[in-house]
Amino acid sequence: MRGFSSLASRATPALKNLSQELFNRGKFNAENPRNLKASTFLNRNRTSSVEAHSIGNFHKLDFVSLSKIPTSAKKHVKLIDHSYFSRILSRKDWFLLLNHEFKAGRIGLDPRFVVSVLQNQENALHSLKFFIWVANINASIAQNQSVRGVLANALYRKGPILLSVEVLRDVRNSGCVVTEDLLCVLIASWGRLGLAKYCNDFFGQISFLGISPSTRLYNAIIDALVKSNSLDLAYLKFQDMSRDNCKADRFTYNILIHGVCRIGVVDEALRLAKQMEGLGYRPNVFTYTMLIDGFFNARRVDEAFKVVETMEVRNVSPIEATVRSLVHGVFRCLAPHEALELFIRFMETKPIFWRLACDSLLYCLSNKTMAKEAAFFLRTIKERGHFPDSSTFNITMTCLIKGLDLDETCKILDTFIERGVKPSLDIYLLLIQALYRDGKSVEGDKYLNQMVIGGTISTDYTYNMVIDCFCKVNMMDRARKTFREMQNRGVVPNLVTFNTLINGYCKEGELCEALKMLELLLECGYKPDLFTFGSLIDCLCQVYCIEDALDCLTEMVEWGVTPNAVIYNILIRSLCVVGDVGRSLKLLRRMKVNGVSPDVFSFNALIQSFCRMKKVEKAEMLFVSMLTLGLNPDNYTYCALIKALCESGRIDEAKKLFSSMELNDCIPDSYTCNLIARYLVQEGRSKEAESILEKFKQK
Repeated sequence: MRGFSSLASRATPALKNLSQELFNRGKFNAENPRNLKASTFLNRNRTSSVEAHSIGNFHKLDFVSLSKIPTSAKKHVKLIDHSYFSRILSRKDWFLLLNHEFKAGRIGLDPRFVVSVLQNQENALHSLKFFIWVANINASIAQNQSVRGVLANALYRKGPILLSVEVLRDVRNSGCVVTEDLLCVLIASWGRLGLAKYCNDFFGQISFLGISPSTRLYNAIIDALVKSNSLDLAYLKFQDMSRDNCKADRFTYNILIHGVCRIGVVDEALRLAKQMEGLGYRPNVFTYTMLIDGFFNARRVDEAFKVVETMEVRNVSPIEATVRSLVHGVFRCLAPHEALELFIRFMETKPIFWRLACDSLLYCLSNKTMAKEAAFFLRTIKERGHFPDSSTFNITMTCLIKGLDLDETCKILDTFIERGVKPSLDIYLLLIQALYRDGKSVEGDKYLNQMVIGGTISTDYTYNMVIDCFCKVNMMDRARKTFREMQNRGVVPNLVTFNTLINGYCKEGELCEALKMLELLLECGYKPDLFTFGSLIDCLCQVYCIEDALDCLTEMVEWGVTPNAVIYNILIRSLCVVGDVGRSLKLLRRMKVNGVSPDVFSFNALIQSFCRMKKVEKAEMLFVSMLTLGLNPDNYTYCALIKALCESGRIDEAKKLFSSMELNDCIPDSYTCNLIARYLVQEGRSKEAESILEKFKQK
């Protein structure tokens, strides 16, 4: 292996100076990738990695021609410079500048354009200001539900935006005012962020904005307080409504009912529903859905089903949310099989629920890994003419593939494919992978051909997924064949493609094949990354070529790729395995110097090595270093130290160390408990051993 010496050292010139010859060659030849020997290919002069990256891009662009884009499509391509909008919105004259851009025709006021700008502002205040401007220019767009939803998400994810004096001055200087509509959006964001006190304090001062309290504003503030888990403040605001001549409506009561049902106080919810009905507002489907959820939260299953009967009597049709509450509630309160039996009996008396409950019931069965039951229900609904949606079908098939006989799973899938259901790429690959692992290559090839014929495999992403599938089942010949087919079809391999193949070969211990793929990677103008180096270093360590692995680490840094803790841990562990603990320690120190934080695995290999060498004091010093760095030792760490201390006759120290495990957030497992108990018994301290084992059983 010394001929390999340093893989990265010899590869470095190749990536950093791919000559102009590569440009002249045009497209990457799929049949005959450049057949250059490593000694020639890997010894060119260095240039910058930027040039290599450019060459990689050249290969990709060679397959894409702008002339192939339809003229009609070009007309609709309009790129939005979001950074330009950010610069405008950060200025004091933002409102005037936006007006100028609008009059110049550089801003197209339609919902999609507005949504795009709102979504891509890093500063939530910019999103708010742009919305204010849009509302001033075209109120109907500001009322669009998509636009309002995107603004609400922006204020929540990048907020909070508080109405400070500066913000209000900025809005007023633009000639705009804070409207009731805008306040409702802001209050909703504060509620989602848990700013209950701010909501409450702000509402008491809205008169300074020239806005009078209204039922709509009260509903917004009550909803925000409920979402902030401040139900007491929500009730206070509810009581204040009459003082401001605002009448509670169905929305007000539904918000409060939702709040009390969330915490299972369903009797109060019933009281509110009765009071609402007394005011002339009949409970609607949302009211009943929340009551169902409330009964389940209170573990009152029978009463939850009685709500459905009440709905039927009052001629209120259930919606999907109602059924979801029923299904999830039953599975939340009862054992899975009991829940299924109860709901099946219920659906026999309510045929409409077969269609509505299809997705929710399949989801719950799959989530509980009830593969046989999910398969039975899937067949049942198919016979009744109901089909789950695509996401539910994929979740269910995942459950069947993992927990049901593969032949039966294939039959179920085939019947749905015949009915026009199209499984996702992930489901196909998961099934193919399971079939190949089970030795059913013919069946696996059948589904792979279905994917090819159906056009599912056509991009670099999908080919990469197929290659990864073959790598995972140790079918590297098929993975390489797929790689060639990918090239033959004109799909350009990317860095992920090469990394997947390199990792696959490395897992198989086929270092020579991995190096060949590295040559192709470099030939295509790509730069090895952390994943590339990690796979190669791990493979070198597996075949005990530690020197080459360490050289690879050095070259990795020269490439500008920073090693992470995982790569250092591989090397530390491998050095410990070959007995070179001294170099392992040096590598741990180097890791710290280079700014990479060691983790528990970094220390475990060294601690275990010192314990095996009977150097307990050094192991203890490393243990203290772990704690100093804020790392929590795991059971492997404690087992090594406890065993070493016991074998050194320091049983009391071992017991003390065992007792400290939970203080360091490490729950002793059965092996650790049995280990300390065994040594205590050997010392004639059986009662202490029994006490430890009894305490473990209670946990």
